[in-house]
Amino acid sequence: MSASKQNLGNPLPAVLGHEGAGIIKQVGEGVKNVQVGDHVVMSYSSCGRCEKCLTGHLYACERMVELNFEGAMEDGTHRLHQNGQELAHFFGQSSFGTYAIVNERNLVKVDKDVDLRLLAPLGCGIQTGAGAVLNTFQVPAGSSIVIFGSGTVGMSALMAAKVAGCTTRIIVDIHNNRLELGKELGATHVINSKEVNAVEEIRNITKTGVDFAIETTGVPAVLRQAVESVTFMGKVGIIGAPKANTDVHLDVNDMIMSAKSVSGILQGSSIPQVFIPKLIELYKQGQFPFDKLVNFYSFNEINQAVSDSGSGKTLKPILTF
Repeated sequence: MSASKQNLGNPLPAVLGHEGAGIIKQVGEGVKNVQVGDHVVMSYSSCGRCEKCLTGHLYACERMVELNFEGAMEDGTHRLHQNGQELAHFFGQSSFGTYAIVNERNLVKVDKDVDLRLLAPLGCGIQTGAGAVLNTFQVPAGSSIVIFGSGTVGMSALMAAKVAGCTTRIIVDIHNNRLELGKELGATHVINSKEVNAVEEIRNITKTGVDFAIETTGVPAVLRQAVESVTFMGKVGIIGAPKANTDVHLDVNDMIMSAKSVSGILQGSSIPQVFIPKLIELYKQGQFPFDKLVNFYSFNEINQAVSDSGSGKTLKPILTF
């Protein structure tokens, strides 16, 4: 990867990989929560000591950027080397390595009766989408929601909305194949925004707009649509991160007079050790079929996985060793 193609400023050279799963092979001194042989999912890093961590908001750790994207372990050292050169760590795990060196706070012990390969995406994207609905907004039964973007995060939000009892569940996308999958996963309505005005369609469905909107595309114009689609006291959650222009023009008078709110959502406000086992249990019960989002690729097919993800052929590629 060249620096010119980076969206994040992680130092190079680096070993990437941010949603990993594996089996514990060795533990260091003082490790209490896992032991050799445990199956684990790897999630984000947090310091465990700042005010946000100590008040139960690990996803908003004051050292989040440093620990996940600045390339070193918590003590400032590097565990990964090649030919005498230090290699940067990524997302507290560098799970594209055959072996990953991880702080135990990153780890979630999982049941051994579920395919471990399948569980890797729970560590970031899936917990982010589902957590936005179940943790951040805690949407009540009978409410309405629209999700802009039907990738892994959006589909996870959709499945969570069904679990929560949202009775109007709308997916907006430009790919009909994804919209069809959205119907299968619980969407009561689907909208192709290339063919119709999404905001007008949402108002046709709901009369005054939806109670909740989640924006996963990272397109500023779509965020404006999300804000316009919610009703009085509606809540909008931003998950998608723009790659370049981050300017968004919103009608402030509309937001004030309608008492709308917009908030950024990080990791679905999830504590992985608590939330991921809940998602796995929902999966076991058939209520959260996230296996329908994934395709497996061997690691040497990584370029094909990237291509298939970019074209929309695969929602969530999982690389296996």
